[in-house]
Amino acid sequence: MNYLLLTRRTLRTAFVFLLCAVLVLAGLSRQYESRAAAKTQTRKIPIYCVDTPEKKVALTFDAAWGAEDTQTLLDILAQYNAKATVFVVGDWARKYPDAVKAFYKAGHCIGNHSDSHKAYSKLSLEEITADIQACNEAIKQCTGQTPKLLRAPSGDYTNDVLTAAEGLSMYTVQWSVDSLDWQGLEVEEMVKRVTGAAENGSIILFHNDVKNTPEALRQILAVLSEKGYSFVTVEELIYTEHYRIDATGKQYALTGDA
Repeated sequence: MNYLLLTRRTLRTAFVFLLCAVLVLAGLSRQYESRAAAKTQTRKIPIYCVDTPEKKVALTFDAAWGAEDTQTLLDILAQYNAKATVFVVGDWARKYPDAVKAFYKAGHCIGNHSDSHKAYSKLSLEEITADIQACNEAIKQCTGQTPKLLRAPSGDYTNDVLTAAEGLSMYTVQWSVDSLDWQGLEVEEMVKRVTGAAENGSIILFHNDVKNTPEALRQILAVLSEKGYSFVTVEELIYTEHYRIDATGKQYALTGDA
């Protein structure tokens, strides 16, 4: 009797152990499949620059701080018949609506740079979409127009960022030439960096309300103008349909044979 009872208990213990082992293995298998799927997911790439035979570049400014140099920047851009794209944070637009209006009235493009400069890689798709829409609304209050361009805060993007932008019929834009003005570089160093790297289709990054940016901008525009470059908005530079983007973020127009 004791022998039979012991055997039954042993079998039950073995069965429970086996069942637990199966469940653990099944869980590990699902984790592996999920990780494998994530690795094979296609990485979406924003626009960093554009393939074009024309000698034109896009000047861009990220606006998230003050606005004291607004008129100075406008005057320098006007001097060289240059159009720029200003990516503004929603909080900045609400604080400095006159600056947004001044750039827009001067013919410059106003883009979206998030509502409060949160790291988008830490937000869900729904949170990113809501944040973009909030900034769009702040800009629309100033210009009457809904932005078509998005630049993620600090250039921090994920597939969800591009998916959110696409869902709002917007294009996500990075940059191919960084002035590094926000690091406090001297004018000469910024001029050398930008003029040495700029080429057809470049998207150049500056920030407003930075000490050396206006003078560096003035000299950069002088040098690039001498080289035959024109300065257009990002909307004028990029292709909005029939295009592809390579792994480096360079945008190409699709030909009839593609």
